Amino acid sequence: MPLPQKKRWESMAKGLVLGALFTSFLLLLYSYAVPPLYTGLASTTPEGAAPCSPAPSEPEAPTPANGSAGGCQPRRDIVTLLNILFRFGQKHGLKFAFPNGRNDFDYPAFFARSLVQDYRPGACFNIICNHMRFHYDEVRGLVAPNATFITVLRDPARLFESSFHYFGSVVPFTWKLSGRDKLAEFLQDPDRYYDPRGYNAHYLRNLLFFDLGYDSELDPGSPRVREHILEVERRFHLVLLQEYFDESLVLLKDLLCWELEDVLYFKLNARRASAVPRLSGELYRRATAWNVLDARLYRHFNASFWRRVEAFGRGRMAREVAALRRANERMRRICIDGGHAVDAAAIQDSAMQPWQPLGAKSILGYNLKKSIGQRHAQLCRRMLTPEIQYLMDLGVNLWVTKLWKFIRDFLRW
Repeated sequence: MPLPQKKRWESMAKGLVLGALFTSFLLLLYSYAVPPLYTGLASTTPEGAAPCSPAPSEPEAPTPANGSAGGCQPRRDIVTLLNILFRFGQKHGLKFAFPNGRNDFDYPAFFARSLVQDYRPGACFNIICNHMRFHYDEVRGLVAPNATFITVLRDPARLFESSFHYFGSVVPFTWKLSGRDKLAEFLQDPDRYYDPRGYNAHYLRNLLFFDLGYDSELDPGSPRVREHILEVERRFHLVLLQEYFDESLVLLKDLLCWELEDVLYFKLNARRASAVPRLSGELYRRATAWNVLDARLYRHFNASFWRRVEAFGRGRMAREVAALRRANERMRRICIDGGHAVDAAAIQDSAMQPWQPLGAKSILGYNLKKSIGQRHAQLCRRMLTPEIQYLMDLGVNLWVTKLWKFIRDFLRW
């Protein structure tokens, strides 16, 4: 029997009020989960906070560069990378500086020591590797004086394309793009759509410069651009290139005096092929020009990377890369059911489900083989565990991330 007219209107009114309240709650939560961009080097750590004070009994890593010379000891104070560092730190019982409540350090706000879970003035950590907007002095205050700083750069045009498609739905000024290929439409006339003051605008221009803590809207002709690039060179002991990841890991292994097993990896967070648009020659050039600060940064470190390879030895590099790839292939056969990544819907174990971009399930994952020998079972699981689940395994407080995931799953976003 249909509701009387008055009750039907009352029911609709209640629904609208509840809907408005729920929407307000989601906006409030999202604003907390993804904080606004701060323009200055904001820090919530009190002035004069005590720097990291290593315990006297802790062995210090060697100060000279590691290499093929004798006396090489593994370095254990490191700033960067994820799955590889999670595994190394867990294997050696090292102390991580983890975020509190989320899987990043309140990005895109600048990193501050006070954001570290269980931080106390003077606390000293071995590894800091979760995503942040870099603030050198704040990071420096958490690690030993001889800690190794490492970062990874990616071809700016490819990074822009990836960021555009992964984060585009949370960058409001892109919503006015109406064409089927929004990226191509944007690159035809970026200034028509781009607003540097827009919410989450940092995702769509010079993201490398931004993440390293610099102004991503600098005039390309400013002398500060080169000053910043040289500052990165002084601060970081090694700059890896994603496009030459195997070669990068060989250099990393040599620098840190690690074992081959320490740098084994599977490609995590890969996108489904149909979700990977191809930048044509012209679009690639436009994307590079749009991200000109990143392009200058990348060119500088691409050149220094290959100088480092030359110093390492081309023949030696070729042998070590081949050994790494053979070891990775062997682990693929041992660990992965079917030997390849699969769509999210085909992943059988929820602990292996990767985090997906809003409104899509384009990120691939893996199924562990049902029977893996005792010798490799733990390594296989650790190599294949996505970031969020690995952080939970390591005891990180992720209440904001988990709440956001619950809401997304409930609304099927």
